[in-house]
Amino acid sequence: MEGRTSSISSKIQTPKYGELITILSVDGGGIRGIISGVILAYLESQLQDLDKDENGNKNENMRLADYFDVIAGTSTGGLITAMLTAPVGENGRPYPAKDIVRFYKENGPKIFPQTSGCLSWIVDLWKALKGSKYDGKNLHKAIQDTLKETRLQDTVTNVVIPTFDIKKLQPTIFSSYQIESNPVLDAKLSDICIGTSAAPTYFPAYYFIKEDEHGTTENSISSMVVLAANNPTLVAISEVMKQITKKNSDFLSTDDLPFNYDRFLVISIGTGTKKREEKYDAKMASKWGVISWLYWKKSTPLIDCYQESSLDMVDYHISVISMLSTVMISISGSM
Repeated sequence: MEGRTSSISSKIQTPKYGELITILSVDGGGIRGIISGVILAYLESQLQDLDKDENGNKNENMRLADYFDVIAGTSTGGLITAMLTAPVGENGRPYPAKDIVRFYKENGPKIFPQTSGCLSWIVDLWKALKGSKYDGKNLHKAIQDTLKETRLQDTVTNVVIPTFDIKKLQPTIFSSYQIESNPVLDAKLSDICIGTSAAPTYFPAYYFIKEDEHGTTENSISSMVVLAANNPTLVAISEVMKQITKKNSDFLSTDDLPFNYDRFLVISIGTGTKKREEKYDAKMASKWGVISWLYWKKSTPLIDCYQESSLDMVDYHISVISMLSTVMISISGSM
């Protein structure tokens, strides 16, 4: 993460001032985002130890956003991304990474209330058939209280948050790099985070109204994260590559050398894995109908399958880039 500056400013220096293009990517995973929070809090603390202040002490004023050119996140990772980059903390700085863990501890039980009792499975099944498992009200309030009125353009470093527009049946990528060409993307971070968290069967779809220069535009956003990019690493790299292809001056080195993949340093943070449980198999799935695919022993097999396949396909494609000398660190946070 060379080329970072220890001085605090509203925006970090552009990649052309350093040897590396640094990307931090945070997966989706609901309440398991607390795992990402623990990892990120440790990473931030270690970087602060290395980046001494003027007195030679640990520089606790520095934030993860000061070390990364791009931070990307989907679903719960989108919320973490916003907390790491929105200037709404003390002294107009982003929240310290350790606050992420506190956020999940304080709000998790309210956002994900658990059904208790011997007939809880019937209640959960009824919820699955009737609508979303959680109503999302506490999630919306927690996100809005945390991010306030900040917008995408206000972040202290570049941000990439994928969502899925159910009206257009295509992904919508809220990217700092696209604001200039598509101003409608400059939405409130709270709206973006609620949208990217609206996972099918878990939270209701979310839409918001965003005014542009032509009047009012309705953006119907439903984050089918399992379909869009539960691991947003590839999306983040693609956003950077588009800027390099466009010859964005932010990415030109001072000696104007041709770009090469050695300049990428990617840290991808996961939220654990359920794979080792091996709770499904083809024999049982061959007998399932719609209800079983949506609800089976307090799980949603359809979502689990899409989610895990999406994550693995990103790893598959990223491995190609890795062979082209990209430095990539993947932390799955396996449970």
